[in-house]
Amino acid sequence: MNPERAKKIREVIRRSQPDLTVVLENIYDPLNISAVIRSCDAVGVREIFMVYTQDYLTKRRLKVGKKTSGGAFKWIDFYLFEDLEECFSRVRERYGRILATHLGEASSSLYELDLTESTALLFGNEDEGISAEALALADGNYIIPQVGFTESLNISVACAVSLYEARRQRAAKGYYDEHPRFTPEQQEQLFDRWENMQMGKAWPQRYAIPVSKDSAPLLPIHVERNEFAPKRKKNKIRPNPNTKFDL
Repeated sequence: MNPERAKKIREVIRRSQPDLTVVLENIYDPLNISAVIRSCDAVGVREIFMVYTQDYLTKRRLKVGKKTSGGAFKWIDFYLFEDLEECFSRVRERYGRILATHLGEASSSLYELDLTESTALLFGNEDEGISAEALALADGNYIIPQVGFTESLNISVACAVSLYEARRQRAAKGYYDEHPRFTPEQQEQLFDRWENMQMGKAWPQRYAIPVSKDSAPLLPIHVERNEFAPKRKKNKIRPNPNTKFDL
């Protein structure tokens, strides 16, 4: 790795926000998922949780690729769930609260939230929004104020607006500069992990990691692990990468 590339990677790690994440519920449009990936990387989110309780995608073969995520998929871990309660349980092991984007009477404005706290932001399905079950499990709701005739934003836009408000608040507290969220030891561990991944043969493509109740505890982003890749049967025809499952 050349010195300039190593410097860039270390800078990205130092500015990462390990106490901020996104949870996606039943998002079926790969372009929306890809847009969320890019927004997450842009503000320093290093892992995303996706839960599918409806059969919108072939979940266990969900693959993220470079075509529409601009290469941001390389730097983010993706966890894939089929059980809503299990997803929320795993998220709460890492994050202090889960806030939903829901148009309800109990909602607060995005700009009234303290997003410097450890937070997971929950976004719902393109057609139906967040399910009643997920809403009941969330710790609070918020809305993005609007003055036009439309009542809601596209999910990827809503995610970007929310993340950049979090970035604004966190930047004001120095979380991107003088007060990084990773310790020096964690920064070095993550650098080693990313350096090793770049040297591996599986680096050009990353897969979402299926998580069930029987799965082992999720490793922190900075901890080295064997990168997940689904097992393939011999002589099996590889899926067309231009299908809707290729993000």
